[in-house]
Amino acid sequence: MRNLAIFASGSGTNAENLIKYFSGHPEFRVAVVLCNKPDAFVLQRAKRLGVPSVVFDKSQLVCSGDSTEEGKPSVAAILKQYDAFALILAGFLMRIPPHLIEAWPRRIINIHPALLPKYGGKGMHGMHVHEAVVAAKEIESGITIHLVDEQYDHGKTLFQAKCEVLPCDTAMDVAAKIHLLEQEHFPTVVDDYLSANFS
Repeated sequence: MRNLAIFASGSGTNAENLIKYFSGHPEFRVAVVLCNKPDAFVLQRAKRLGVPSVVFDKSQLVCSGDSTEEGKPSVAAILKQYDAFALILAGFLMRIPPHLIEAWPRRIINIHPALLPKYGGKGMHGMHVHEAVVAAKEIESGITIHLVDEQYDHGKTLFQAKCEVLPCDTAMDVAAKIHLLEQEHFPTVVDDYLSANFS
């Protein structure tokens, strides 16, 4: 059994979907949820589903050793403790530092709520993305599932799915359509990619 680590910063609907999907999987399971916000609802979801969670701060994320100057375990050390095989970013808002990308090559996967390269980059997350899509009068939006590199929303695209944006749609309407695409596709794309490339 290979362990997956989920990184999340918010409500955690994608994290919950991943945990449930992999709960009976023959090869992969979600072993831990890592979160940079102590009040994020994803922590309650993880607890309810019986998955351990760890809250960390920026110093722990950027630390490339085993512990920070304050003696806190680094994120790298936490991931090794849980024997994480792959890292899945599900609404995680911090940039992954180079030492983690080097330690988990081609095994860090992110989902973005737009059709990259459009509406990506620093600050482009959640409702900010959907508001920008509506403001630009786009006729479609969607999701992009991609590998993570050292730039925001930049790594190799694994999968995209599209939805129509109607002239009357609000940012909330677009968000609802994107949520459905995320729930439908994210776990299976992660599964297919890892199974095809690392089994």
